[in-house]
Amino acid sequence: MPEATSTHSERFVSRLTRNSLALVLAGGRGSRLSELTTWRSKPAVPFGGKFRIIDFTLSNCVNSGIRRIGILTQYKAHSLIHHVQKGWGFLSGQLGEFLELLPASQQVTEAAWYSGTADAVFQNLHIIKNHGPEYVVVLAGDHIYKMDYGQMLARHVENEADLTIGCIEVRVPEASAFGVMSIDNDHRIHKFSEKPSDPEPVPGKEEVALASMGIYVFSANFLYEQLIKDADTPSSKHDFGADIIPSLIGNHRVFAFPFTDAETGKQAYWRDVGTIDAYWLANMELIEPMPELDIYDEEWPIWTYQEQLPPAKFVYDDEDHQGLAINSMVSGGCIIQGAMVRRSLLFSNVRVRNSSNLRECVALPNVAIGRNCQINRAVIDSNCRITDGTLIGMEPEKDRERFHVSPGGIVLVTPDMLGQARQDVR
Repeated sequence: MPEATSTHSERFVSRLTRNSLALVLAGGRGSRLSELTTWRSKPAVPFGGKFRIIDFTLSNCVNSGIRRIGILTQYKAHSLIHHVQKGWGFLSGQLGEFLELLPASQQVTEAAWYSGTADAVFQNLHIIKNHGPEYVVVLAGDHIYKMDYGQMLARHVENEADLTIGCIEVRVPEASAFGVMSIDNDHRIHKFSEKPSDPEPVPGKEEVALASMGIYVFSANFLYEQLIKDADTPSSKHDFGADIIPSLIGNHRVFAFPFTDAETGKQAYWRDVGTIDAYWLANMELIEPMPELDIYDEEWPIWTYQEQLPPAKFVYDDEDHQGLAINSMVSGGCIIQGAMVRRSLLFSNVRVRNSSNLRECVALPNVAIGRNCQINRAVIDSNCRITDGTLIGMEPEKDRERFHVSPGGIVLVTPDMLGQARQDVR
C-alpha cells in the first residue's frame, strides 16, 4: 500500500480518485419540501439561481477527480434525468470517464423499488463490480456544499480503514435527524446511533453532536461483503445508517472524517435544504455581500446545464415606474419591468411587471408576476403565473387558505395551488 503524507501529494490523491467509483443516492422525494417535490425528486429541485441541488454533489466529484459516477434514481426521476442528460454529458468515455443513471429496475428481484440506501447499492452490485473500482464513494445527492473527496480518500488509505464517514458538528436538538457518532483521539468511531432520540454531545462541546453527512468511503471488496451479508439478513432495513454501519463498529476499522475548512480548520459550509424554511434561507444566504458559500469560485466551479438565454433586463426609469433590483441575484432571461425587487433571488426567465414589489422571494424558472403584486418571503415554483393585484406574504391566514405556509412563515406557491396546469414537470 502506498504511503501518504499529511499533505497528500497530488499524484497520490489523483491515483486514489482515478481508482474510485462514486455512487450518488438521488432517489428520495424529500417530502419535507412539501409540494415543491410533488413532480420532482429532491436532488432535482432548483437552487441558487441556475443550479439543481444534485449539481453540487456531482461538481464535487468532477472537481475532486472522481469521474466515474453512478446516479441511483427512483422517485419521479424524469426531471432529474432530463437535467443530467442535458448538463452532464461532457465526461469523456475515451478517457474512462462516465456518468451512468441507475434507476430501480428489478435488477435482483421483481420487487422493483429500492427498499433502503444499502439495498439501492446492492441491487446494482454486478454493475459496480464490472467497473472494478478500488474504492467506492457513496454520496447523498441532496445537500449543498463544496468538498474535495480526494482528501477523504487519502485519509481513508492512511488509516487503513474499511469505512470512512464524512461528519459535521450539528446542534444537539437537531442531531436526532442524523446518524450520530462518538470517536476517539484518532477519529476512530466507537459508537454510532442512527437518529437517536437523545443524541450524545461531543466531549467538551455539550451544545453539539458529531453527525454523519451521508458520505461514505468504502474499500470496494469490503463493501461487497457487507452488502451481501445485509441482503441475507431478513430483519434488516437494508440501510447504511440503520443497519450496516452499526454492525461494523468495534469489529472493523471505521473512521470519521471531519468536514472542516482547509485554511481555518473550522466547520465547513454544509446545508441540508430539506425543509421549505431551510431551502429559502440557504438561497437567501447567497445574496449576502460575502456569502459563506462562494458560487463564484473559479477554482471550484459548480457545473450545470447552461441554458442559452439573453441577459437580464431592467426597464423604465420613469418617476412612477422604475425597474430595480437591490441586494438581489437575477438570472439570465429575466425582465424587471417597472417593478421593485429587494433581497430576492430570481431564476431564469422570471418576468416581473409594472408596480409590483418582491421582497425576500425565491422565484424559480419561468415565473411570471403581473402588475401591482405585493409578494413577501415566498418561494414561487416554476411556471407559476401570478395574476395582477395578487397579495402573498401579507396576510398569513389568507395565505394558508390557498398556499402552503411553513413554520417559519415562508409561503410556498405552486401552479397546482393557483389552479394552473403545469407546462412541464421540471
